Amino acid sequence: MTSWKVLITDGLSEKGQAILRSECQVDDRNDIPADELLQVIGEYDALIVRSRTKVTPEVFEAAKKLKVVGRAGVGVDNINLAAAAAHGVTVVNAPKSTSVAVAELALGLMLDLARAIPIADSSMKGGQWLKKELKGVELNGKTLGIIGMGNIGSALAVRAAAMGMRVVGYDPLLPAEEISKRGAEPVALDDLYAKADYISLHIPLTEETRGLINGQALAKMKRGVRIVCTARGNIIDETALLGAIESGQVAGAALDVYSKEPPGLTALVAHPKVIATPHIGAQTAEAQVRAAEDMGTEILAALRGEPLRWKVV
Repeated sequence: MTSWKVLITDGLSEKGQAILRSECQVDDRNDIPADELLQVIGEYDALIVRSRTKVTPEVFEAAKKLKVVGRAGVGVDNINLAAAAAHGVTVVNAPKSTSVAVAELALGLMLDLARAIPIADSSMKGGQWLKKELKGVELNGKTLGIIGMGNIGSALAVRAAAMGMRVVGYDPLLPAEEISKRGAEPVALDDLYAKADYISLHIPLTEETRGLINGQALAKMKRGVRIVCTARGNIIDETALLGAIESGQVAGAALDVYSKEPPGLTALVAHPKVIATPHIGAQTAEAQVRAAEDMGTEILAALRGEPLRWKVV
């Protein structure tokens, strides 16, 4: 056996750990505090995180042996990529493993918004019968605007079309022909705002996308639009969204991600027209197994110096 040491800080399915243990010593330190991570990271050749652990420049500075950081999921905004590159550390992720799980959650949240399912359930549990008050709308015949036609966005497009929705898509990184192949009618962003009854966000958090859904963007949207975000919280200006909901410009929103996590009981989270879930997009048994298997094989490939499928830097 080699002497490679792998640290897991946010949990990893046993199947992924078994792959790693075939050639590595694996230490599972789930929920390790940031200060302890700095103390121990110097011992390790590889680090595997999810969204909780922040891999800061200080971590890279302390990680003298580190060769690769793996994100068991899609987004890598919690990993300082510039610091990784400066220290010669490879960063990999598992971009396809959670696509179905997140797409299904987004569709489920759209149905929740359309039929007020959370309110219907909580009112029944409170002994109420609000049949007349809970008149919803159908997804069939409505237009869904998907911002970001990558793995998750395209998976949602297929599912929404099966519900009878017209799907329009915007993605600045893809040509129109590719967006069409992925199941959406390509449109400009302002056209998407104007046409969509529902908007679902599936883009990474970057300097370009931070605050994309702000007051100006919300004003361009069709009045009564419903917004779903399972991507990253800081893509939405939460203060502007709350104002748009209170004015009626936005009929409702379903959020799985927030500018600060956990957000606490903010006015946005508590609003009756907002459905709030605790960043559970990738939290299915199947997705976690896929992510772990993909991460185990990718980390081993990086340590061996083999070609990588999902190298970020």
